[in-house]
Order: sequence, then C-alpha cells, then structure tokens
Amino acid sequence: MATATLNGALIVDESSFHAEARRAFGFPESYGNSMDAWLDCMSYLRDDENMTQFRLKPNEVLEIVIRDAAALRAAVPELLEELAYCIGGLNERYEDYGEKPALKLTLA
Repeated sequence: MATATLNGALIVDESSFHAEARRAFGFPESYGNSMDAWLDCMSYLRDDENMTQFRLKPNEVLEIVIRDAAALRAAVPELLEELAYCIGGLNERYEDYGEKPALKLTLA
C-alpha cells in the first residue's frame, strides 16, 4: 500500500494544509491551493496524468496518514471534516467507474 504522510501539527489553516498536501502528494506547480484542485489531482491516482507522485495499480490504495491529527483537529476541525468528506466522495467516484476505492484516511 502506498502511503502519503501529512504533519497535522503544521496545518493551522487552509493555506498550510495545501502547502503540506503539495509536499506529501507531489502535486504539480500548477496546483491551485483549493479543495477543488485537491480533488482534481487526487482523481488521477490510477491514470498517467502525473497529478501526484503516486501511480496506483488497479486495486491499490493510497493511505493518507495524518500525524499529530489531534493538533489538526484542535486548530481547524472543519478542515479535517472536509478532508474526510472529500476522500469519501472520491472513493465513491472510483466505485462509480467500476474501480475499487483508492484512498484510506488514517489519523495518528
């Protein structure tokens, strides 16, 4: 299983989330620093679009680990909720296309 690790202690607002996400996922320079851009990039995990540093096999899952998740939850709880919601939506999108879910969120 591929793993991307985000440091929750560094995420104190939306801007710092996107900086940490860019680092952890290897988003391209054109990344738009928004949840819409995050969703766009994460929609291509099994394609050749190079929107992340990850290229998943058909049944492979990318585990998103958030270290110090308690710090993130204390600083911006709504962002953590939005992230979980977006991951669920992406997994549903993968299933709609006949694929297995591609993302797993782990809070550490």
